[in-house]
Amino acid sequence: MNLKIAAIRSGTDPVGNLPGGSFTRTLETPLHCPKCDVTYYTVVDWDQSADRWFADNSRPLLTLLRKAIFMGHSTDHRVTHFETEGVVVTSFTRHEALAKP
Repeated sequence: MNLKIAAIRSGTDPVGNLPGGSFTRTLETPLHCPKCDVTYYTVVDWDQSADRWFADNSRPLLTLLRKAIFMGHSTDHRVTHFETEGVVVTSFTRHEALAKP
């Protein structure tokens, strides 16, 4: 199962594409920066989040997103959208999305 999780900064719109599927689900527990009050809401495909092994499968991906958010503190959280699938975390900022055709 290819699990894809997106973390979107509160108060902003998603910049990249959301995880595939017909419906997305925002997880109940948001991710917080440990040094400031920035919050990121996590979004995942509804069908994948309803899987009985979702808690075990999502744990390493959520850890990667937490680390990316912590590292984003040094740049004043300019990244508004993180996305991970596997071991790579992709970050999107507002000006990158506007520059792409």
